[in-house]
Order: sequence, then C-alpha cells, then structure tokens
Amino acid sequence: MTKVNFRGLGVALITPFNEDGSIDWGALSNIIEYQISNGTDYIVALGTTAETPTLSKQEKTEVARFIVERVNGRIPVVKGVGGNNTLEVAEEMRSCDTTGISAFLSVTPYYNKPTQEGLYRHFYALSQASPLPIILYNVPGRTGMNMSAETTLRLARDCKNIIAIKEASGDLNQIKSIIDGAPEGFQVISGDDAVTTDVISMGGVGVISVFGNAFPNKMAWLVKHALNGDALNARKQMEEDFNNLFHLMFVDGNPSGVKYLLYQRGMVHNVVRLPLVPVSQNTERLISEELTRLKE
Repeated sequence: MTKVNFRGLGVALITPFNEDGSIDWGALSNIIEYQISNGTDYIVALGTTAETPTLSKQEKTEVARFIVERVNGRIPVVKGVGGNNTLEVAEEMRSCDTTGISAFLSVTPYYNKPTQEGLYRHFYALSQASPLPIILYNVPGRTGMNMSAETTLRLARDCKNIIAIKEASGDLNQIKSIIDGAPEGFQVISGDDAVTTDVISMGGVGVISVFGNAFPNKMAWLVKHALNGDALNARKQMEEDFNNLFHLMFVDGNPSGVKYLLYQRGMVHNVVRLPLVPVSQNTERLISEELTRLKE
C-alpha cells in the first residue's frame, strides 16, 4: 500500500446547491479549479463540511466520482467514509471504487459514545477492511466522544495503514502528546483553522481547512510559512487579517458560514440543506463588514 504525504493544505470541500436544493455541479467544478490553481495540496471529498449527512447514497457516489474526474490526478483526493456502525463502514470501505482516491478520512463514531477500547477496536476493524490508507478524524465537539492520545498512538503503532490523524479536539496538550509519541511516518493534521500555526509549530504537517474553500491562497501561504519555520509571523499576519472571519464562519454552524463567504464572492448560492440553515442577518452583516475591511 502506497503511503501519501499529507503535508500542506488540505481543503474539506463544501457541496454547493442550487436554489431548489439540488447539487450545483457547475459551482462544484469551479470550486475544484479554484482550489487547484490557488495552492491547495489535496482535497477532502464528503467530509462534514460537504453536508454529507444530508446527501443520499447516490449523491455521495456521484459527488465523489465528479471530484475525482475533475481533479484528474493533479492533486490527491481524500474521501470521507465514516459512521457509528463499524460493520457498515468496513463494508463501504471494502466495496468502494477507489479509483483516484488516495486515502479515507474516517471520523470517530458518534452518538453511541464508545469507550476508548471501543474506538480502538472500531478503527482496528476498519484498518483490516480498508484497501486504502486511513486518516483518523477526532472531532469531539461534533461526535460527543474524544479519542485520547493513548488510543490514537496505539492505533498508529498497531495499524500500518492508519497513517495520520485530523485532530480537532482543541486540546493542544493532547495534540502535542500525539506528535511527540507518534511512530515514524505518522502525521498529525490540524482540524481547526484557528490553531493551524500552533499545531505546525509542535510538529504537525498542516491543516484540513474549512476557510480554504473561500481563501485557499491565504491558507496555503499560512501553512507554507509555518512549515518553513516562520510560524510566528504567519500567525501574526493571519490573526490581524482573518481571525474575525475564522470565528464568524462557525457562529451559526459549518458550512453555513463558509457558504456565505463564498456567496459574497459570487461562487455559490447561499443554500444549505435542513437541518442546517443559512447564517443569521447579523452574521451576514459582520462577515460582509470583514470582507469590506479586507477589500476581498
């Protein structure tokens, strides 16, 4: 199994919708080209930001195939395949058309709240089933369960095809413990735009970004400078320019915030699928004011 280096900027793509709620394939094609031409190192298809829970099985298949075809091998594509039914996720990985896919991104099980041993056994079973490398995804704010550093490191040691983790716990001490204890070749990726430079400073390899949907060139600049040892200046620049937008993107939920950013830039309709709703009028105003301030 070929390992892929996920150093740099990954972007978790949105799924743009038309006014009637159907998938806007033209906008999706334009966003893919926008990413590739503005410094994105790899694309994540069908992550949380893609509103994957609201896509039908057929739509998910079509979106993944469309992204792979449009990317056409120019940069790696990671596909989100996760859930809280281990047998079902394992079977999805086994039966997946992996053409053009470099790795799976798999979130920790949600709602049924397994123990650390349950998390270990879940991902161990997936590693046995998967034809591709796996990137773990720890995001306790969404799943209700944090995967500890100890469990992550146990999986990294025991499962050779578990090659990285997208860490969005918000716990920098936990993230540092994973980085410090990781076996050779295991990569730690920030799952939170706002702490990208902190994670890279500790030895992380980059970020899987939401903000990068709208500003891939800005995030690529940030990641490049941080990886080149200039994290302090990169952090200062981004805090001055984009700290408010980082916050505003998530005030009314993701991807409602970043979709409004893209809408303001003329790239998508301001449409999300229920149970999500567009950002509030107050958030619209604040985002618009920030974009005006930044002359974007």
